[in-house]
Amino acid sequence: MTDPRRAWLQLLRTPGLGPVRMSRLLEAFGTPQRALEASVADREQVGLPRSVATALDQPHDAITADIEWLDAAANRHLITREDPRYPPRLREIPNPPPVLFALGDPEVLSLPQIAIVGSRSPTPQGAEHAFGFGRSLAARGLTVTSGLALGVDGQAHRGALAAGGLTVAVCGTGLDRVYPAAHRDLAHAIAEEGVLLSEWPPGTPPKAEHFPRRNRIISGLSLGVLVVEAATESGSLITARDAMEQNREVFAIPGSIHNVLARGCHRLIREGATLVETAEDVLAPLSGQLNWTPGAATPAPEPSPSPDGYDADYQQLLAALGDAPASLDQLVDRTGLTVEAVSSMLLVLELDGVIAPSSGGLFMRLSSAH
Repeated sequence: MTDPRRAWLQLLRTPGLGPVRMSRLLEAFGTPQRALEASVADREQVGLPRSVATALDQPHDAITADIEWLDAAANRHLITREDPRYPPRLREIPNPPPVLFALGDPEVLSLPQIAIVGSRSPTPQGAEHAFGFGRSLAARGLTVTSGLALGVDGQAHRGALAAGGLTVAVCGTGLDRVYPAAHRDLAHAIAEEGVLLSEWPPGTPPKAEHFPRRNRIISGLSLGVLVVEAATESGSLITARDAMEQNREVFAIPGSIHNVLARGCHRLIREGATLVETAEDVLAPLSGQLNWTPGAATPAPEPSPSPDGYDADYQQLLAALGDAPASLDQLVDRTGLTVEAVSSMLLVLELDGVIAPSSGGLFMRLSSAH
């Protein structure tokens, strides 16, 4: 194999060879190429089952497609654990992914990061918190990391972008697809102003078992994890527990005792997470781990208190949205604008902090925009 990427991809594409076994193989043989040149018996000697040791010799047609995808654009990267661009904090966690696919600027991965996670169906206040903390922390120089999911994740990414800051989205699919599809425009914006990251090769669909594995990367990249809203069975608590095991800081925003989405945060606080009310509550415990002092928030556009300041089409769209959540189709019907125009305008309004996506594919005005 003349292209060293092919050896890494051969290991990655071999069924049954997950991060633990791949690390064991690399520790024994040093490089992917030497592991592939070893005999089946030698591979078994380091603990591989015969089926996996044999499968390493089977060709994978998908590898050529992987290389073609990587070479199709300058912002697509394969980052192996031998690569100096591999995130240094991620190296520290148990069983780090041996291979990462990146879409965007891989240098962002080495910058100080704060993870913001939470419910996929947050309350309006939770959506505002996610956007506000993402915006404020990005404005102070931290890169905001999350999982591109609906709800809190998306709002945290949008907040960072609205501040003109950097953001990292760790995906549970191959980077040739966007999941959820509703975040296609957001994903493109992140690729321009940060990086999309995955341990799965192109063509990998979303699977339930991928997301807990993704969560360990979100926490592993970061100095700490901020949980905005989470039920007691939320996947966000998995990320928080990963963070604790990785010796990262854990932060949680408290809420009403009547809000079921606050119960996960309250549990974390009882277990020792830092109670957070402001961005400074996050920054203070992290200051000793930074080689710079977080600055005051840089000026960023404030959410518009009214349709004033937007052109006639935006004013028409905001008037059509009113105070009750509405779907894209409803807004198209009410305004007479095209689907493409309304979709583009909704993304701008989300980045401005004026609206937020709600459950069921609806959009809502945020209270701070009233």
